Amino acid sequence: MDNQKSEECEMEISRDKEVKRVIAQHPCYSKEAQHKFGRIHLAVAPKCNIQCNYCDRKFDCVNESRPGVTSEVLSPEDALEKTRQVLSEYPFIKVVGVAGPGDPLANDETFETLELIKNEFPDVTLCLSTNGLVLPERMSDILRTGVTTLTVTMNAIDPEIEAQLISHVSYKGKVYKGIEAAEILIKNQLEGIRLAVEADLVVKVNTVLVPGINDEHIIEVAKKINDLGVYIMNVMPLICQAKFADREAPSPAECKAVQDACAPYVQQMRHCRQCRSDAYGLIGKDLSQMSEERRNVIKLDMKKKMHSDEKA
Repeated sequence: MDNQKSEECEMEISRDKEVKRVIAQHPCYSKEAQHKFGRIHLAVAPKCNIQCNYCDRKFDCVNESRPGVTSEVLSPEDALEKTRQVLSEYPFIKVVGVAGPGDPLANDETFETLELIKNEFPDVTLCLSTNGLVLPERMSDILRTGVTTLTVTMNAIDPEIEAQLISHVSYKGKVYKGIEAAEILIKNQLEGIRLAVEADLVVKVNTVLVPGINDEHIIEVAKKINDLGVYIMNVMPLICQAKFADREAPSPAECKAVQDACAPYVQQMRHCRQCRSDAYGLIGKDLSQMSEERRNVIKLDMKKKMHSDEKA
């Protein structure tokens, strides 16, 4: 019995060390890491199973920097080749993620890609972003492929509020709308987050702040995800497009006020730049949108920084 307890204790210590390492090298989970480490988003997931009223997915829009945008959709094999090239050229990139342009969990290509990446690069941190609609039923795939960090976009825990933010969900072969759609989505998000935390994944919740709809409700989301054990929350301003093209985006002050209100319940990510689905590099310095000259400057700067850190 003592040996069993000792082994369990050692496993727990090992898990804690791994979680701390992952967080320390993940630019979205650590404010300090954003200056030292980068990530690459692989755009292999074009299909989506919900339609949010603020989402407009474009596959070929090189002049925009926002979620849902990518210059091209990659096959798993192309994504592996791109990862090889990027990690070889930019060794400060430690995280490989799939964030769209649709929902990663609605695309089998997501898991084909992650398997290829993990087999060739076992030391990278694998990351996923999802709306959470099929999170509970996809949890086994997530764990099988070695994902350790998970982001769930959750904008409300009240179905009446959520119903104002989505047009429909497509779930198990049927399209749902209104309150019914919102109830299904929220139920699956909460259960999926619970399972993810239980499985020792480091979970981040993204919440889109839409003035006049969920601005006064987001604190309730923060309280709930705190109860579930979510590590960090990212309150993001609405990008006015699609059905919400005529709405007014929240000001930086409004965003900060909501973040400050939520901070007592769950740690707040305040350095998000709402990245493209094919972004790579440091947060706020998307190498996919830079000239070769500018990329070389950043590469040299990061090489010097990494060398300096190693000496220290």
